[in-house]
Amino acid sequence: MNFVIDAELCVSCLACVRVCPTEAIAVAVEEPMLPQIDNETCIRSGQCLAVCPHDAVKVIGEIGRALAIASEGNGVLILSPESVAHFYPATPEQVINGCYEAGFRSVTRGVIGDELVAAEYLKIWEEEPWGTLIRSTDPVIVETVRHAYPELLPYLAPITVPAVAEARYLRAQYGSGLKIAYAGICPPVNTEELDAAITFSDLDQIFRIRGVNLLTQSIFFERVPEERRRHLSAAGGLPLALLEEARYSSRRFRKLRGLDALKAVARAVAVDRMDLGFVDILSSEGSLDHPLSGPREELFWRRELLASTEPPRSRYPVVDSAVVASAGAAFSIKQRPVRPDPEAVQGIIAQIGLGPNGRPWDCQACGFATCQRFAEAAVMGRATLRQCTPYQERRAEEAQRAAAVDSLTGLSTYRILRDRLAFEIERSKRSSEGFAVLFMDLDRFKDVNDTYGHEVGNEILKAVAEEIRHAVRASDVAARYGGDEFVVILTRTDLQGAMRVAEALRAGIEGIGRRMGYPAGLITISIGLADFHSSQPDGGDLLVAADRALYRAKAAGRNAVA
Repeated sequence: MNFVIDAELCVSCLACVRVCPTEAIAVAVEEPMLPQIDNETCIRSGQCLAVCPHDAVKVIGEIGRALAIASEGNGVLILSPESVAHFYPATPEQVINGCYEAGFRSVTRGVIGDELVAAEYLKIWEEEPWGTLIRSTDPVIVETVRHAYPELLPYLAPITVPAVAEARYLRAQYGSGLKIAYAGICPPVNTEELDAAITFSDLDQIFRIRGVNLLTQSIFFERVPEERRRHLSAAGGLPLALLEEARYSSRRFRKLRGLDALKAVARAVAVDRMDLGFVDILSSEGSLDHPLSGPREELFWRRELLASTEPPRSRYPVVDSAVVASAGAAFSIKQRPVRPDPEAVQGIIAQIGLGPNGRPWDCQACGFATCQRFAEAAVMGRATLRQCTPYQERRAEEAQRAAAVDSLTGLSTYRILRDRLAFEIERSKRSSEGFAVLFMDLDRFKDVNDTYGHEVGNEILKAVAEEIRHAVRASDVAARYGGDEFVVILTRTDLQGAMRVAEALRAGIEGIGRRMGYPAGLITISIGLADFHSSQPDGGDLLVAADRALYRAKAAGRNAVA
């Protein structure tokens, strides 16, 4: 059973990357940043499935293998009890009858596996002392320990998951060549004990392929059903006697839920050398709370539905004592990935930058506990700077500044000029204060570029911009209009005042050439003036009027103000 991302539905929002507990989602550095799930690292926790807002995360079981087992007509299906919620309003009897019609020779309900595992836990519970023992019936917990907390491996209960225990029992009962498929929420990862592992949705598809309609099935079992009653176990494989004896958390029994709890357990056991007793830990509140079960707000409905279909408990053991099957398990350490290049990690941290207090942000908005962990994941292709809020905020600010400031001259851009001009017109109408506009163009600047080169031309543009910046007030706006054209908005200035500023600018820019060592008259500028009064109905032609005045200055011989 694998998790995959549908490329057509994914919008690369990276919500799945933020919540993945084992960094199993690879992210491309360049566009399109389509995430891909690494099945070797994935622990099938389903957290990515729950957070994806576009339903782009899909779960694909081994439907081809399961269909082949059904088609052969001699295989067994282990059907997890949670199926009653998925296939509702079909009854459990109709679902099992449908499995028979689809081709499965026998259908078990997962009870035998729970009973076998519960018996093993009860044996261990009655043995003392054992210090710390961690429940191992949840494949997600087991895989997380193997991947991230290898120091806890010796403390995992040496007991397999119920589905595997039941598969061993069935083969011991019917022969080693028996083909077994499992349909449920959270099967063990990469086990050879099960020939196929599918989701309930996959089983739905098998029904459609085989032409089976559950709602038309009989509401009574058409064959003698496999054992459905429990004797020792509760759902999930723990013995009921253990749960009743340790109803509340104590020094001998601790109930924990969620993957985050493993960090505290690892600290207590490996660092503080504490004995925690039996640690009843699951990745969620049971299989019905797993994201594959459905919306979380329907959890209590699913529990009520499952409880209503649970048969009464058996007073006697339901496992055939003549069938010998092992429920033991051994867990190996999962090889950790290669550590990222430290220099590359520092490069990512440098791009993120420091917070206002001079320390790393460590805001956890990216889904990682620290900037260091995020940078390591980014270097390994398991995260991207798109997740980093401080980095993106700084980029947005830089982009805003880039849109507001001309990169060559440092003056305002045309967009800022346009917005400020509209603002000044409205302000002038309210306050009855006029303002003026200077439209400036360097004379014969193309000849300068052709003769001295564009690099020299750029240096001249920078010098002209600096001269303009020094000549105007902080309340004025100086902008590069385009090429070698500049516009200045002189607030609260009449035409005579604007004429004085324009003349000072013309003379100052003429002196730039001499200061830079070029022939006299090489660098000059022509300036056109226009002013706005509140009595004018519209200021839309103000730049046009200043541009026309500029052309009159050019026609008068250049290096002039008009």
